[in-house]
Amino acid sequence: MKIGELARRTLHTAETIRYYERMGLLPAPRRFANNYRDYGEVHVGRLEFIRHCRTLDISLDEIRSLLESIEDGSPEGADRAHVMICLLYTSPSPRDRQKS
Repeated sequence: MKIGELARRTLHTAETIRYYERMGLLPAPRRFANNYRDYGEVHVGRLEFIRHCRTLDISLDEIRSLLESIEDGSPEGADRAHVMICLLYTSPSPRDRQKS
């Protein structure tokens, strides 16, 4: 699917999707012969995950670290992800930290 369709399906802008690609939050898509990006369901799922994390006030850096731990594929990576999630849920949100 092209970036416009991905944007519509995930309620992100094309600009945000490209930004997440540059930041390493979204895997690079395949390219068509004309160099257009070809996104798949993995990108839809990842963008939905990022949106959900952002609604929980999780920063992009924290999301990146969490994704790296999840994608590690090892038991240690799963343990790191679990610890990060526990810390994120028990720590004040960035918005709350700014208020203090």
